[in-house]
Amino acid sequence: MIAQTARQLDISSKTLHKWVADYKKDAEHSFVGSGNLKPEDQVKRELQKRIRDLEEENAILKKAMSIFAKNQK
Repeated sequence: MIAQTARQLDISSKTLHKWVADYKKDAEHSFVGSGNLKPEDQVKRELQKRIRDLEEENAILKKAMSIFAKNQK
């Protein structure tokens, strides 16, 4: 049945098997898309953004400290 369905969809049966396994594992989040992420992926993305923001703030502060240190001399 999966092989026949895969042929009808013009995809490999291996892909269809993976989709079915993903659905059985987590039906609610197995087919996310259109900018929607699994909750754990959303948390990961938010943490990565926070790290980038903090690194940028850190770089700005280092530059500011350098400027102020030069002006103090």
